[in-house]
Amino acid sequence: MASPSAAARSGAPVARPVKSRRNTELALVLGAVLVAVLGYVEVGVNIDGKVPPGAAAYGIALGVLALLAHGVIRWKAEYADPLLLPIAILLNGIGLVVIYRLDRATPKSEAAPTQLLWSTLGVALFIGVVVVLRDHKILQRYAYIGALVALVLLILPIFFPPVYGSRIWITVGPLSFQPGEFAKILLAVFFAAYLAVHRDALALTGRRIWRFQLPRGRVLGPVLLIWAAFVGVLVLETDLGTSLLFFGLFVVMLYVATARSGWIAIGLFLAAVGAVAVGWLSPHVHSRVTDWLDPLASISAGQGANQIAQSLFAFAWGGVLGAGLGLGHSILIGFAAKSDFILATIGEELGLVGLVAILLLYALLISRGFRTGIALKDPFGRLLAIGLAAIVGLQVFVVAGGVLGLIPLTGMTLPFVAQGGSSVVTNWIIVALLVRMSDIARRPLPEGE
Repeated sequence: MASPSAAARSGAPVARPVKSRRNTELALVLGAVLVAVLGYVEVGVNIDGKVPPGAAAYGIALGVLALLAHGVIRWKAEYADPLLLPIAILLNGIGLVVIYRLDRATPKSEAAPTQLLWSTLGVALFIGVVVVLRDHKILQRYAYIGALVALVLLILPIFFPPVYGSRIWITVGPLSFQPGEFAKILLAVFFAAYLAVHRDALALTGRRIWRFQLPRGRVLGPVLLIWAAFVGVLVLETDLGTSLLFFGLFVVMLYVATARSGWIAIGLFLAAVGAVAVGWLSPHVHSRVTDWLDPLASISAGQGANQIAQSLFAFAWGGVLGAGLGLGHSILIGFAAKSDFILATIGEELGLVGLVAILLLYALLISRGFRTGIALKDPFGRLLAIGLAAIVGLQVFVVAGGVLGLIPLTGMTLPFVAQGGSSVVTNWIIVALLVRMSDIARRPLPEGE
């Protein structure tokens, strides 16, 4: 390889050395921990007028987890994207703070200690994935086995009693988890493997209708089969959010693989048909659609404000700067204040500024995932990275849209922030996969290549 000076004299482009940015990541990680600890302190000061006694323990626990994760990246993924870990730490830390704040309003139902344990497990799995998985292409070998496991995970909750109207939980004694959270990663791997092999056939187009290039009928079969499977999950489990997430994920990855806008049109049409049909046939889903169409109907009927109405009141009360952590009343939302509606607490107590900051963090995390996918050279890795980032994006849209009254409520959890052990664990796995793939994408080429 020619020296940089010789290359510059010859007019050839000079290859600039790739910086690992690990020190930048370390500074951002420490800043994320500091922000979370300050939020914890603010909750205690606003409620009790003094620093909460557990502030030091919380800061040490979160700091140790963050530094362990950073150390493993510095050791095994030197060139990984420096923003992925700090964003995950900050979102997870803010979620723990808000859950702790809501625990203060429900002293008999504390969730923050359990959530911290789940976060610890999530970081442990993050470390395991970064250490063990040396190349993401290994996952392509097990794509079809993963799809079978995902199907089993989606079917299992049908045999357990419904929780709040939906069959999405498996409960064994005091423990419960959502298998659909783990299935979404396995399905992303399967979709990436399937589309990487068949993208040329799927890109073939039939006739053009208006502005859309529609595919030929023979390639619609797999799409219609997947659509029918997701509608079946929706019917059997009455889980609108999971069905929208999985089908949306497939359509997004299909569009990325083929670059055909016709797939977007077909996906939106099939999703609308399935949602409307099940909305009329399922009483649980129909009630959520009714609340969405008129969130203040229960007040007019003299029954008091329902969850959607209370959520909208919380956002309105928060204004621009918010009431302050610990000074809101979003606990009036009820049993889902720590899960589905935790974004309402953020909107009320941190205001529009805090809400936009949270959404921007998600947008930055998603964009870094997309950037990783674009930088990868292999089709499987490119589709997998974009698919994993799309999972986070779709889930944030579905949750935020439901809480803000833009779409019917779906019952999903806000990634990293809302209460839910299965959710926080799987999201840490997603970040670990993105870290591994970003390391491969940013790694400098060996000498002579």
